[in-house]
Amino acid sequence: MIINTDKYKHFSFDLWLTLIRSNPAFKSARNSLFREYFSIEKDLEEVGKTIRYFDLLCNNISEKTGIHINTYQIYYFILSALDVSIDNVNEQQLNEFYNESETLFMKYKPELIYPNINILFKRIRAEEKTMSILSNTAFIKGESLKKLLAYYELNDYFSFQLYSDEIGFSKPNIQLFNLVYEKVKPLQKINKQDIVHIGDNKIADCIGATKSGFNSILI
Repeated sequence: MIINTDKYKHFSFDLWLTLIRSNPAFKSARNSLFREYFSIEKDLEEVGKTIRYFDLLCNNISEKTGIHINTYQIYYFILSALDVSIDNVNEQQLNEFYNESETLFMKYKPELIYPNINILFKRIRAEEKTMSILSNTAFIKGESLKKLLAYYELNDYFSFQLYSDEIGFSKPNIQLFNLVYEKVKPLQKINKQDIVHIGDNKIADCIGATKSGFNSILI
């Protein structure tokens, strides 16, 4: 990743498909676990297609509304579509399933898109500038993504990390970008034009950042 760091004082990074990409082995294992854990009678291919459908649908809704859709809500949508009575599924079961899926997530970890991204991060910090993460989430919560970044020894580069499941809003909601600004202000004297948000999604990342008064870079 090549960025002209001279132009900005704070660098806000998206995560998925900007810094990391998912491991295909995880989705396959997660789909099998989902089918087995909830005793779904449909075949694995249909389970996978249904999970993918609601993944894309909920992401699209979040982009249009700026409201985060909870992981467990998505589980319920999928289960209902697969003819599982959600009346028989409680929050404790969803928690237990999530914990098992997180174990798979850390076993089949997403890969760094730029294995040497720490070189850029070190340069930014050496210039006494700051960085943060601003990421929408769906099946994987922010708490799990922080564990992943810790595994790659990247956590300490970021002054803070913001995830939609922890806030209740999703990009491109301006409230998320304003929250970034409010968190950056105590760190250094800055205005919105000193901030750049870097991401792969034109709607969520670039349009959201631009409307909030930030600069943006589309990866």
